Amino acid sequence: MSSVNADNLNKYLMKATKSILFTAKRPDIVMERGKGMYLWDTRGKKYLDFLGGWAVTCLGHCPEVISEALKNQSQLLVNASPAFYNKPMIQFAELLTNISCFDRAFFASSGAEANEGAIKLARKYGSKHLNGAYEIITTVNGFHGRTLATMSATGKKQWDALFEPKVSGFKHVPINDLDAILACVNSNTCAVMLEPVQGEGGVYSLDMEYIKNLRKLCDDNGILLIFDEIQTGIGRTGKMFAYEHFNIEPDIMTLAKGIGGGFPLSAMLAKEKLNVFDLGDQGGTYCGQPLAMAVGYAVVNEVINKKLPENALIQGQYIIDRLNEIKDKYALTNIRGMGLLIAFDLPSEKGSVLVSECLREGLIINSPRLSTIRLIPPLIVTKNETDMMMDMLCSVLDN
Repeated sequence: MSSVNADNLNKYLMKATKSILFTAKRPDIVMERGKGMYLWDTRGKKYLDFLGGWAVTCLGHCPEVISEALKNQSQLLVNASPAFYNKPMIQFAELLTNISCFDRAFFASSGAEANEGAIKLARKYGSKHLNGAYEIITTVNGFHGRTLATMSATGKKQWDALFEPKVSGFKHVPINDLDAILACVNSNTCAVMLEPVQGEGGVYSLDMEYIKNLRKLCDDNGILLIFDEIQTGIGRTGKMFAYEHFNIEPDIMTLAKGIGGGFPLSAMLAKEKLNVFDLGDQGGTYCGQPLAMAVGYAVVNEVINKKLPENALIQGQYIIDRLNEIKDKYALTNIRGMGLLIAFDLPSEKGSVLVSECLREGLIINSPRLSTIRLIPPLIVTKNETDMMMDMLCSVLDN
């Protein structure tokens, strides 16, 4: 393990601030390596990671299955162009369709690309089968990505004035409000698109009765139901896919983050009736790229073989139980979540302060809203690591 002194760290930071385009407020540390539940910076400081790259490192940092997949595939074929099939592409598509309710897979590199593909597919279906319908209903405080179309689909108020003009054709309604959706449905509606659990919106889940009635509403009106499972998919909620909790089947589902375990990878899965793209309608240079396909195949198989959805259910409940033990002492409220996607509210808008102080103590957590703390640890987390996290969190809260 290498480490640097304070002078060298400052040199790294000076180079970073001069050469990297500003898009995020980053702390004055430089991460160097990771293993399992931990990260180390260039000074050798160790961090317990309960953010997991925003639900990305589902197998923890630098798992052997990813290293092996990259090594083996890189010696066979790195890229042949998306104009050809490749062996891991076919294997991975078959795996995903076998373990889900879907029939077809499209691969890309980021969640925004997958959601963009879902939007395009829904509109293509609308143009062919719904008399040209193109409008998509989404939810307030939802999050679907940072392309122009996915930002327009996202219901974040602070984005309303950004990058005008917006892509038209999106209507935003409150979560779990069926009447609001009914009021928006018209002859131009082709789909409803939403997250089964709003991650960036603060970890708020769909109600069981709501999603059951929403599925019926979509069926009755001939419109599509799209589940954005970028954050909830691949075991995060205690099942392989969050839609399984609701006893319904979406028409389209998008995946990213955990599907690659840290390697850039996303997927859009769809029912057979949505196999409607014409030649040239959709694509991308790295769609189905062999390295990514080999990694995805290895990651998803590892999640299945290690029964990590089951672990997410057990460990998530343990985290919630531990939080409930301290909620009165620290005035924590609204402890909520599904599997290992968990949040709670602070008594004041000091989320960013708590995140910074925890980082100083060697704990990585997240504050998606001013008074909300979110925990998204890797699916390999154990009770021992949760106990360590709780000790560190309580120490910071005490101060």
